[in-house]
Amino acid sequence: MSYIVVAMFISMFAYIILFMVRDSEKTIANPMNQRQTTYARYVTRGRVVTADGVTVAETVKDENGVERRVYPEGSMFAHSVGYSDYSMSGVELQQSFVLLRSHVSLLEKLKCDLKGEKYPGDHVVLTMDYDLQKAASDALGDCRGAVVAIDPKTGKILVMVSKPDFDPNDMDSVMEKIYTDEAKKDAVLLNRATQGLYAPGSTFKILTALEFMRENPRWEDYSYDCEGSGVYGDIAIQCAGERVHGNVSLKDTITYSCNTSTANMGMGLDIARFRELTEKLFFNKELPYDGSSYDSSFKLSAGSDRNEIPQTVIGQGETLITPLHNALIMCTVANGGELMKPYMVDRVVSEDGTVVSETKKESCGSLLGKEECEKLLPMLESVCREGTASGQLAWKDYLVGGKTGTAEYDNEGNCNSWFVGYAGNETPEIVISVIVEDYNTWGVSGTYVAGCVFDAWYEKNGH
Repeated sequence: MSYIVVAMFISMFAYIILFMVRDSEKTIANPMNQRQTTYARYVTRGRVVTADGVTVAETVKDENGVERRVYPEGSMFAHSVGYSDYSMSGVELQQSFVLLRSHVSLLEKLKCDLKGEKYPGDHVVLTMDYDLQKAASDALGDCRGAVVAIDPKTGKILVMVSKPDFDPNDMDSVMEKIYTDEAKKDAVLLNRATQGLYAPGSTFKILTALEFMRENPRWEDYSYDCEGSGVYGDIAIQCAGERVHGNVSLKDTITYSCNTSTANMGMGLDIARFRELTEKLFFNKELPYDGSSYDSSFKLSAGSDRNEIPQTVIGQGETLITPLHNALIMCTVANGGELMKPYMVDRVVSEDGTVVSETKKESCGSLLGKEECEKLLPMLESVCREGTASGQLAWKDYLVGGKTGTAEYDNEGNCNSWFVGYAGNETPEIVISVIVEDYNTWGVSGTYVAGCVFDAWYEKNGH
């Protein structure tokens, strides 16, 4: 009994230490935790600022001294920065405790005490770039969809846009309309960048090609005669518009997004190994991301009906992915197989500019081989130079690589438009993932949106 009691006390103290080190701030940041109300009595909630110095959330006082949280850029950062009324979301939720702490000097605190004023809270500086965010938001326009841009070398999230959006300055109106039929259809509070689940379309062919290369050391000798359509197992597969691509190599298959060639490759794959590859890249798992995100799914397994293979390997079937996840896959390829953990908060600073804490880049490990990534990059660059993305990206002054995707969501040919890719003259400098819902209605492609963001990046960085 003595040993049991001692073990229980040791376990209890170990848990308390673990809680204080790892979980305490998350618990305090929970919107249901009334402790935040206590902090708010003595500290004015700090500002949220972009990497280039634009304030996107701050606390102001009216003529009666009543504090109010405002968002100067309106809806542009609604899903990423979030809101603080009617519960909280986004950075406002994740960094709530941080924004209600104050690291001003003791002298400054004394001055505030003598004046009967609150201490100024710490400020959160994001990794996000205002100009890039605006370029992405403007390019999407009124379309439904999402854009995520990341620095593949560090994991810094540069852009996170989701549309339809909302005005966090007027949450009363948003909440009044949230249960109407129109609002349910728009799902304005859903962050499509991290929580929208879509069929990946032809962007998934990157993984199909990668698995084919792994299983076939002589993959450079691959050729297939595309006739525009074909039957694989019992499933009929067509290329877009039943276009006849003729004799294609693996590189041609990716460049021109040949469905029949991809289906042909897929039928010969070891599906158990293919599933291992997808799960290594976080399908059916939580993403290494501290914010709220949904899990992508890959349902094909060694025991699946072989008739499920053709649709799955071309990115249709039951496979679902979020735009953030698609960006992370491209980050892995662009960064030589190593994935850096994505993050949105660069640092926390006090009112006088002193750095309180800073986020360090963190590796999620080498998920792919460096050599196989180096073999994929020329294929992706060919897509943008002469393939399915060339109409928008072939004439850029910088090097672009990527993959388009057209994901049908019904039997009438309606589809979503994808683009995942990177830009960088010597090495990839920025990775982007774009989904534009209902391309047939809007006519805005993911490739167009990506081009606008890339242009803004190089205009700002002087390349």
